[in-house]
Amino acid sequence: MPAVATTTPQSLSRAATAKVPGTRLMGRVEPYLYVLPAAVFVVAFLLYPMVLTVIRSFTHDDGITTPTFAGFDNFINLFLDPHFIASLQNTFIWTIAAVVLPVTLGLAFAITINGVRWSTFFKSVIYLPATISAAAVGILFSFIFGYDNGALNSLLNIFGVHNVRWLFESPINTYSMIGAYTWQSTGLNMMLFLVGLQGLPQEPIEAAKLDGCTGFGLIWRIILPMMMPYVVIATLLAVVNGFKVFDQIWVMTQGGPGRSSETLAVTMYREGFIMFNQGYSAAIAVIIALAALIFSYFYLRSVLDQEKQI
Repeated sequence: MPAVATTTPQSLSRAATAKVPGTRLMGRVEPYLYVLPAAVFVVAFLLYPMVLTVIRSFTHDDGITTPTFAGFDNFINLFLDPHFIASLQNTFIWTIAAVVLPVTLGLAFAITINGVRWSTFFKSVIYLPATISAAAVGILFSFIFGYDNGALNSLLNIFGVHNVRWLFESPINTYSMIGAYTWQSTGLNMMLFLVGLQGLPQEPIEAAKLDGCTGFGLIWRIILPMMMPYVVIATLLAVVNGFKVFDQIWVMTQGGPGRSSETLAVTMYREGFIMFNQGYSAAIAVIIALAALIFSYFYLRSVLDQEKQI
C-alpha cells in the first residue's frame, strides 16, 4: 500500500512560513532587535563619550575655540604638574582606605551579626548611611567636623581639647573625609557579604566544627576562602569608587585648602569646568580609566591564578 502523507500543525506552520517572503530573514534578525535598545544606549552613553574623551586628551581645547592637536603634551604636563602629583597621591590614599576600611569592616559586621538575635535591627542601623547621597553625607560631616562650632570639636572641648582643624589642614582633612566615606559605604559591603554568608554550604562549616575548628580559625580557614568571590567583587567596587570619588570631597573642602585634598576626579572637574582646560581634563580622565583597568586586570588575574592552584 502506498504511504499516506501525514500533516501536523508544525509542518503546516513551517510550510506557511516558507511561502511568506522575508519571514526567514526576519526570524534571523529578530533576536538582535531585542538587544538593539541596550546596544544603542551603550554606544551613545558609554563608547562614544569614551572615544571622544580619548581624542580630546590629545588636543588643546578650552571648550570655546577650535581644538588644536597637542600630541602627548597634556600627558607630559600632567606629570610635571605638582597639583596632579598631589591629587594622584591622595587618590591612592583614598583607594587603599576604600578597600581596607569599608570592605574589612563590612565583612567583620556581616560575620558578627549573621544569625544573631536583633540582627535585623543591626543590619538596618549599619546599612542606613548607604541610603544617603554622598553630597548629603558631605554636608552632615561638614557640620560634624566644623572648626568653631562643629559637633566633634564641641564634644572635645568638654574634655579640655582645643579645636582641631579637621577640614583645614593636610593630611588630616583627607583622613577626616575618608572617615565620612567609610561611615557611608560600610553598610553596602556588609549587605553584600551577608548575601554570601547566607548562601554558603553548611557541610564544610559543620565538619570543621566537629574537628575542633572554631572562632577565628573557622573564619580564617573555612569561611573566608569560601567568601572569596564576594571579597573580589567588593574589592573591585571599592577600587573603582576610590578612583572616582568626587562629590563628597567637593562638598566638604572643594579640594582645599590650597588644593591639598584634591583627588584625580576633583582635579579633572576643576581643570575641565572651572579652568576650561578640557584637553588637560580629558587626559586626567584617561589616566583614571587606565589606572582602574590595569589594577582590575592584575587583581583578577592574581585571584584566578590562586584559584587554579587550589
